[in-house]
Amino acid sequence: MRCRSAWESGTVNRLAHETSPYLLQHAHNPVDWWPWSSEAFDEARRREVPVLLSVGYSSCHWCHVLATESFEDEATAAYMNEHFVSVKVDREERPDVDAVYMEAVQAATGQGGWPMTVFLTPDAEPFYFGTYFPPEPRHGMPSFRQVLEGVRHAWDERRDEVGEVAGKIVRDLAQREIAYQTAQTPGEQETAQALLGLTREYDEQRGGFGGAPKFPPSMVLEFLLRHHARTGAEGALQMARDTCERMARGGLYDQLGGGFARYSVDRDWVVPHFEKMLYDNALLCRVYAHLWRATGSDLARRVAVETADFLVRELRTGEGGFASALDADSDDGEGRHVEGAYYVWTPEELRRVLGEEDAELAARYFGVTEEGTFEHGRSVLQLPQSEALFDAGRVASVKQRLLAARAERPAPGRDDKVVAAWNGLAVAALAETGAYFGRPDLVEAAVAAADLLVRVHLDDHARLARTSRDGRVGPNAGVLEDYADVAEGFLALASVTGEGVWLDFAGLLLDQVTTRFTDAESGALYDTAADAERLIRRPQDPTDNATPSGWTAAAGALLGYAAHTGSETHRRAAERALGVVKTLGPRVPRFIGWGLAVAEALLDGPKEVAVVGPSVADEGTAALHRTALLGTAPGAVVAVGTAESDEFPLLADRPLVGGEPTAYVCRNFTCDAPTTDADRLGRALGRS
Repeated sequence: MRCRSAWESGTVNRLAHETSPYLLQHAHNPVDWWPWSSEAFDEARRREVPVLLSVGYSSCHWCHVLATESFEDEATAAYMNEHFVSVKVDREERPDVDAVYMEAVQAATGQGGWPMTVFLTPDAEPFYFGTYFPPEPRHGMPSFRQVLEGVRHAWDERRDEVGEVAGKIVRDLAQREIAYQTAQTPGEQETAQALLGLTREYDEQRGGFGGAPKFPPSMVLEFLLRHHARTGAEGALQMARDTCERMARGGLYDQLGGGFARYSVDRDWVVPHFEKMLYDNALLCRVYAHLWRATGSDLARRVAVETADFLVRELRTGEGGFASALDADSDDGEGRHVEGAYYVWTPEELRRVLGEEDAELAARYFGVTEEGTFEHGRSVLQLPQSEALFDAGRVASVKQRLLAARAERPAPGRDDKVVAAWNGLAVAALAETGAYFGRPDLVEAAVAAADLLVRVHLDDHARLARTSRDGRVGPNAGVLEDYADVAEGFLALASVTGEGVWLDFAGLLLDQVTTRFTDAESGALYDTAADAERLIRRPQDPTDNATPSGWTAAAGALLGYAAHTGSETHRRAAERALGVVKTLGPRVPRFIGWGLAVAEALLDGPKEVAVVGPSVADEGTAALHRTALLGTAPGAVVAVGTAESDEFPLLADRPLVGGEPTAYVCRNFTCDAPTTDADRLGRALGRS
């Protein structure tokens, strides 16, 4: 007998009670959606039907397409409601669920992506997979309705066979768990081999690595900058500098409003996939700030500051956190939802806004042509020529007027949920960028976001919630990357502000990492806590994706905390975790960039800098503090305060010399001779 859905009874479906903007987008579908829950699987058992698991995220273009074509179609929804229990998951809220089933999809099909469509038994075991399916058969791909009918037929007619397939898949996934044994930490040989591997994959003509689509290699860039800082290898710096310049001058970067799109669909960084993600921009903001720190590049400084300003202007929430993403699509002014509509221009549009003369200048400056570089004769703004060829005053006026005109267009949608891990990355980026460039407002924004994470996401037992929205905490537990990236942000904030409370909060989170996410025997890390919801397998991935892997991010935060406090327990945990980099670094350096960056910090010490003075606000103390922050020593930590302060262990027994503000550079709490000279301190924190 057909089950009556919430839609048919005249109400919204169950997703109306969720906090995820992605799930809320589907709350008015005629599909009788369930959120991921034990109740959904209980319902599938009761009805003896399979579960249709659909995974996506708010700013996913093809997720919107599938929803429009199929989930909003009454006939398709009715078929789903009759023959399946349909479960909708926001991959950004439940990265553990996404990771487990994406691994199954990739193992079975050789590829993955979103939307992800997986059919499960009522015991959550997968037996059929896919991503996007069109409403009609095309390009050898079955229609979504054909897939539904095929799965239903298999379930009804060959149930035993389906169960055997599902059981085999689960057994195969279990065998893919990393057989990790504590290994030696990565050394000079592994980082050198990783650099050689990156050199072989480097695109010398265009910057970056590999072909199209081309993603910003944020974690690899951080490794290259740290490797150069430690060894002086010019090739590493050249790859980082050229890649950063090509990305910043191409369409990947928003030339009017700042900030980076998700990736480039071509090898030349011309046409982006226009969604803007918090994590990309936080990571790249920090990379460009570090590139400026290493080279003094005006371009790097401008991009770092503009990206930070973009984060605060367009992604900051009313509660002080940072929203997850801006959509790629928006209304094109004619009622059509079109990718890139907000960002692209034609020569005629330039003329309407700027007039003939300035439009001609803008077209040359931004590479806007009659043919266009995007669809329908529109162009993505780039910087194809040197800015020195143009009058800076006129260009500034043109940019201001174009930005104002663009603001009148229908804006892309914003996914305003606050993800703990990504906010941790933003805290680190804004704190450092604000400190480097004399922007206390950026540091204040970092403090406000960190405060939100403590007030809303962190409970009385030091456990993190993954998300919040409008100040309301979400229902899902934090995963390893949340603890690691938030701790990383707190450590950066402690170094910049001189407020030891952030070091204390980092310690609380890292204690959770060592007790709940770490295998006590091997030191291997898992993406979910030991007491988290049990899935068909416990996810575990040491390689980077769009963000640093939780595994190596935790290693970096553990190492930084150990440098601040002298804790051998945390340093040992970091070293045990880094054994995976010794194995994978030389083999797949593009996919373990953050682990390689942490390895560089370990090889350099990392250095520990204690700055003591009569007060943090004292001019001489501030000068030494700024010099310490601008040092390029990989992963160096900085503590600033008075000699009497008990907020930072690094400051203990570090007196002023001659009554003057003084800096101590140490490794493992063993210090070189103190100095009161900022230039000497700077030299000590440069190339070792």
